[in-house]
Amino acid sequence: MQEIQPIGKDAVHVCIDMQRLFAGETDWHTPSIPEILPNVIRLTQHCPERTVFTQFTTPERAEDARGHWQNYFRRWQSVTTSVMDPAIIDVIDELKVFVPPARIANKPTYSAFESPEFCAIIDELECSTVICTGVETDVCVLGTVMTAMDRGYRTIVVSDACHGSNPESHAATLAHTYRRFEDQIEIGTTDEVLAQWGAA
Repeated sequence: MQEIQPIGKDAVHVCIDMQRLFAGETDWHTPSIPEILPNVIRLTQHCPERTVFTQFTTPERAEDARGHWQNYFRRWQSVTTSVMDPAIIDVIDELKVFVPPARIANKPTYSAFESPEFCAIIDELECSTVICTGVETDVCVLGTVMTAMDRGYRTIVVSDACHGSNPESHAATLAHTYRRFEDQIEIGTTDEVLAQWGAA
């Protein structure tokens, strides 16, 4: 696996789904968010104007979702906006204070790159390197990382600034899944990334 190399001004910190939807007492509660939040804040503080927070959006009703997502939201009706307060989609307050200059992009899918709003932002920022943090390591972070890699972006995963609701799956994704792509994915800690960011 590659060590973190110098990171230039083309980098964008993509913080995945650090929302009330996952931090709060919902069926999708992710208890590890407080553990990674300090590191996410450090990375955001380093370059807030080149940070994008994604928000996973849910439909009003399962029938409003696209294709097979309808089956998914029939199981998870409790997080549709007809059942819960739509404001629970919001980025958590501890990160929302960075907006602006940080940006927010909504996405209805696992990968941020399926969101035209997100793609427009990183194109505007002339991004060619994505630094990925957030939740969950084995779901939406994974989806975003895989698409970033497919699209040719330099892809960095910050190991102590992402997590999930299942610690074993989080650890396995970091230790095995990402490491299968050693020529395309760099994995490093917050300290390692910050030490290199701006060094190029």
